[in-house]
Amino acid sequence: MPRHSRYLEVTYRDGKPIAAYLYLPRESGDKSVRTERREGGLVVDFTEGDRPIGIEITSPRAISLEALNRALIALDQEPATEQELSPLAAA
Repeated sequence: MPRHSRYLEVTYRDGKPIAAYLYLPRESGDKSVRTERREGGLVVDFTEGDRPIGIEITSPRAISLEALNRALIALDQEPATEQELSPLAAA
């Protein structure tokens, strides 16, 4: 199965980000079976095999790169760059 790369999806209302989701590398057909709350309003989705597949950013206007990177590093993922989070600052 093809592996999908990491990308950020942001939902806006009235030009302001109200929700964001960082998709982590995943296989086609991966599904979330459990979630885990992390600092800074982050919620991590895990597969049945306990592999992280995404991070919900519940406060996209307040998230810091440092808080997100702490979560990513704890999940054995590459740290995010400012460029990856730039859609959150665009509004």
